[in-house]
Amino acid sequence: MSSARARKDPLAHPDPPTDEQVQAAVVSFTLLAEPTRVRMLWALRDRQLDVSSLAAVAGCRPTVASQHLSKLRFAGLVEATREGRHMVYRLRGGHVRALLTEALFQADHQVSGHPVDG
Repeated sequence: MSSARARKDPLAHPDPPTDEQVQAAVVSFTLLAEPTRVRMLWALRDRQLDVSSLAAVAGCRPTVASQHLSKLRFAGLVEATREGRHMVYRLRGGHVRALLTEALFQADHQVSGHPVDG
């Protein structure tokens, strides 16, 4: 693929990553390597939810969900706003949604045995 064509692809990163970018990606991948967090992020893909709702989706206690959300916030994968007495969480942008979606599509191909699309 030519360099000009790669730059037209909205998912193509235009430059080689810096050490800082690689480290940030490693942190994100590390945080995604935990089932509770993946379930919570999936629940947030199209809506905002509070801690209790996310705990129910992930099958854990709200205190556990809160600890996971703290790590996800620190890494910049989710953000929160206060609504009354509750914090409401959402994904931090389309890149997080795309990363999660692509990881789950890849997992679907692995589990189902269907060929991976080019």
